Parts: sequence; structure tokens; C-alpha cells
Amino acid sequence: MIDRASVPRHVAVVMDGNGRWAQRQGLVRTEGHGAGERALLDTVYGALSVGLDVLTVYAFSTENWRRPVDEVRYLMNFNRGLLTRRQHELDDEGVRITFSGRRDWRVPKGVLKTMDQAEALTARNTTMTLNIAFNYGGRAEIVDAVQKLVEEKVPAKKIDEKAIRARLYHPEIPDPDLVVRTSGEYRISNFLLWEMAYSELVFSDVLWPDFRREDLFSAIEEYQQRERRFGGLDK
Repeated sequence: MIDRASVPRHVAVVMDGNGRWAQRQGLVRTEGHGAGERALLDTVYGALSVGLDVLTVYAFSTENWRRPVDEVRYLMNFNRGLLTRRQHELDDEGVRITFSGRRDWRVPKGVLKTMDQAEALTARNTTMTLNIAFNYGGRAEIVDAVQKLVEEKVPAKKIDEKAIRARLYHPEIPDPDLVVRTSGEYRISNFLLWEMAYSELVFSDVLWPDFRREDLFSAIEEYQQRERRFGGLDK
């Protein structure tokens, strides 16, 4: 049973296992990505029901460009279609949609336009933030922050953790208390490297298309059983 008094503010999820799910069903890999939409929406509604402030999901990494061209093209169109289908529904629920990642030449202009529209539509919502890591890499985020410091000619002696954090993609979003990875893999995969310095990690064997709010709740319950010391000692 979830203790509503100690629900994490921010949960981040690595949505992994779409391809393996499809293969086990005798389907092509892209069908797994399509099936993941139901998992995402159910997880979002679960996050809303327990009162999360922020849910971050890893939708497309900077490394995913290495996948077959047809799969990358499908993912671009799928993510654009997902936003088009769901942005008004999420807006009605008071969800603010944001994106973390590089908006560079590799992302189709139509996808960038839809991202901008979703952000503008939901900008004033305060019930929960759905932060979508898209064309995102943890190392790339740190590199981009350092480049900003150089461009702003910040003196070396004034560069500290606070200065770097202020130049991350979304410095206003608190670090994730809990990071969940699905599909039985035990890797961080270049996700929120700066932000998850003291996050609790939970690894689920469930493939992402089968993930539901109950699995999110189980991860939160496990999180609530842990003691977070942030490098300190028990009193």
C-alpha cells in the first residue's frame, strides 16, 4: 500500500522492451512501440492518481538514431502522432508537457512543430509535469550545459554544480527521487546522468508494453521502503 504522505515528487522511467515484446508476439519491432502507447497513458494516469509532481519518460535517445532507418522514421511519426492524439486529453487533466533533449537538425520539422504546440497548449497547467526525454542523452545534456557556460564566458572559478544545473534542459524540474527501468535490464543507458546522482533505482522485469499503473505503484512502494541518506549516516 502506497503511503500518500511520502510519495516521490519526481519519478523517471526508462521505457524498455518494446522490440522484445513484439518479437514474442510474432510481430515486427515497430508494433511494440505502438503497443507502448497504452502503457504510457496508463502510467501517466497512475502518476496523476498518486499525486506525482513530475513524470519523466525516456522516449528517444541520442543513441537511437543508430537503429534501422525504417524504425527511426516510425518512431518519429509515432511520437508526433501520439502528441497529436493525446495533448488535448492531457491538457484537460492539467498535465504540463515539456521536452528534454536536443532540438537539432535530425528531428523532422513537423515533429518539432508538434512538440512546440504541445508545450504551448499545456504551459499553464500545474497538476503534473510530463517531461518527455526526446533526442535526449545524459552526456549530451552536460555537454550542452558546459557549452552555454563557455558561450556566456563564465569565469572558471565561478563554475560549480549550481552553475551547471542552471543550464540543464529543465533546471526548474527537481531531480528524480525514483528511476524505474523496465524489461529486466540493469543499465542507466545515458539517462539523466546529472540528475539521478542520488535517485533510488528500481528494475522491473515487465516489458514496457505490459507495464501498467500497478507496476508503477509497486516501484513506489519499494522506494518507500528504502532509507535515503544522500551520502550521510544514520542518526
